[in-house]
Amino acid sequence: MEVVERQGNYLTMSIGPQHPGSGHMRLIVTVDGDIIVKVKPDPGYVHRGAEKMCEVRTYIQNIPHLERPVIIDSSGILFAYILAAEELIGVQPPPRAQYIRIIMAELNRIISHMYWLSIYGIFMGHSTMFMWPMGDRELFIDLAASIGGTRVTFSYFIPGGVRNDIPPGFKEKALKTFDYFVKRLKEYEKIYFNNPLVLKRTQGVGVLKREDAISLGVTGPNLRASGVASDTRKDEPYSMYDGIDFDIPTYREGDSYSRAWVRLEEMRESMKIMRQVLDKMEAGPVKQPMRGQIKGKVGEAFARTEAARGTMFFHIVSDGGKFPYRVKISVPSFRNLIAMSHLLEGNRLADMPVIYWGLDYWPVEADR
Repeated sequence: MEVVERQGNYLTMSIGPQHPGSGHMRLIVTVDGDIIVKVKPDPGYVHRGAEKMCEVRTYIQNIPHLERPVIIDSSGILFAYILAAEELIGVQPPPRAQYIRIIMAELNRIISHMYWLSIYGIFMGHSTMFMWPMGDRELFIDLAASIGGTRVTFSYFIPGGVRNDIPPGFKEKALKTFDYFVKRLKEYEKIYFNNPLVLKRTQGVGVLKREDAISLGVTGPNLRASGVASDTRKDEPYSMYDGIDFDIPTYREGDSYSRAWVRLEEMRESMKIMRQVLDKMEAGPVKQPMRGQIKGKVGEAFARTEAARGTMFFHIVSDGGKFPYRVKISVPSFRNLIAMSHLLEGNRLADMPVIYWGLDYWPVEADR
């Protein structure tokens, strides 16, 4: 922390951008003693012009490029891009490809939530809750890597389908992993979610009321933790989600504890979704063959999906060429940033890491 200014009883300090508790951004925090009276988020330290760079890359070349802002939820950001690109290109993926996309998206949702949970443990001095999720997360990375071929970003979704089919024996391996992880989540509840330290530091801390969550435009698990049962997979079904039975975990309290519980329950629902997909999908092609140079028709396309952190939205404009003319991305982290000042002000400085990371704000995604 760096002291920026002192006025009377008020002390203004800079937290970040190098601080391990703020990520690649800075918080300008004014305190009265240990009470936060004002917070000004200062993002932009990892802005790389991802949207502008899309204009000099083809629709295919943009696939690995657009994974970088999110990284641990690469399928989450690609899903919306591919749906918008397919509308402009004029191609539809086969049913099997749509089902496989759901599997990858839900695997990435769990991978993202597990990363978040492990860091949340560290922020509260619970090192076991860092090691357990990081270790169990590898099982889902292995499943995704067996499909996509790489470990972190998969570049797996393509216009007209997916790059390749799932490997033989994937279903058996996945079901075995799900059976293990369902039991493991109960252990997470015992050691972490019912831990007196965690309860004391999260219950009633950083309360986001339902009406405030709606008026601020908060999205994803943070919105659902405030009692709003909104999920793009249900509200505006895409791919094959309209044929899948799953629940939307919601809580009324809107505090840091509820935001943690929502993500835990979402991982259970993701496994529930994938079990159904593995039973439903039938043999068949996984992509539509396309020959020649891929170009988008003149016009524009919109696509909205539910990524791990919330609603992911793409707006692509095409002038008929091989490059998109314009690409605009609305990412959930940027949408949720507005809630940070709202929640931090009035709380103690020691609560800052819990509230901050409880929002699962990802600076690289927000800056794009």
